[in-house]
Amino acid sequence: MTSDRTPHSQPDPGDSTGEPSTGPNTAQIQTVSALFPGKAFISTVLEALDTKNRMTGSLVQRYLMRAGMAGMIVAIFYVTNFGLIAIFDGINVGDETLIGIGRALGGIAFGWALVFIYYTKSELLTSNMMVVSIGGYYRKISAWRGLKILSLCLLGNFLGGLLIALLYTMSTIPQGMAGEAMLAAVEHKLAYVTGGWEGYGDLFVRAILCNFMINLAMLLIYNGYIKDDITKALAMIAAVFVFAFMGLEHSVANTVLFTVVGLNHGIDVLAALANVGVALVGNFVGGGLMIGLYYAYVNDDSHYRPPRDLAS
Repeated sequence: MTSDRTPHSQPDPGDSTGEPSTGPNTAQIQTVSALFPGKAFISTVLEALDTKNRMTGSLVQRYLMRAGMAGMIVAIFYVTNFGLIAIFDGINVGDETLIGIGRALGGIAFGWALVFIYYTKSELLTSNMMVVSIGGYYRKISAWRGLKILSLCLLGNFLGGLLIALLYTMSTIPQGMAGEAMLAAVEHKLAYVTGGWEGYGDLFVRAILCNFMINLAMLLIYNGYIKDDITKALAMIAAVFVFAFMGLEHSVANTVLFTVVGLNHGIDVLAALANVGVALVGNFVGGGLMIGLYYAYVNDDSHYRPPRDLAS
């Protein structure tokens, strides 16, 4: 679909004689680049959107498999996070434990999940929220197609997490101290939806901030300024560390956690679904609106007209 919002360099509106010039001059190009520095980011996202749109049209099974791989990666690294928390929570120093160190190390370890997802070209729902929102702003995708991409991605993420959760049931991994840490986390997360409107509000804000951080990292990856893989990895690890250490709410990670705990220890399904539902909306606000829509708008040069002194 052709859009009048597609980012581009504006043509010269005309010279002093009233005749149009053949194209933008150097001053114009430099000015547009300074005013809209995120155009490379937008172009990269729109290219990624085109791939996702094609895959969910004719290659649905393969798209689900790519989303499933993201769910599996999240499941493995998230449980690793709780394993580290449990280990350091078991180390007593006076009247306290080293759980703070465990949360920090767990957050760093979990940060690698986003790195693995990015470099395996897997599909994660929360980053796709940003991609779909930008595509919607530039009218490259309809609301229905965007919802289809996100729905299929959520399904694939869930199925991937479910597979790992089923494998966990045949092991002792979810048991012991790690299992206790996961149970404590689930109890805390479900308390948001059993604590009235204040709890829902807390959950919603934490979900907003979570995906704001995740997609802020993806903005750094896609904008073209970071060239080396080490810095890209550090950006992704830092973003996930903030969300994990601060106890922010990620809809996919919560889905995986609830599935693992539910299959191994049981869970209040309705409360878990309520948590994921609120987290989904909050994640969309944080990643889809506060990053995706925001940067789509501030980098939209389709209505920009340079001053006449730059057009001469």
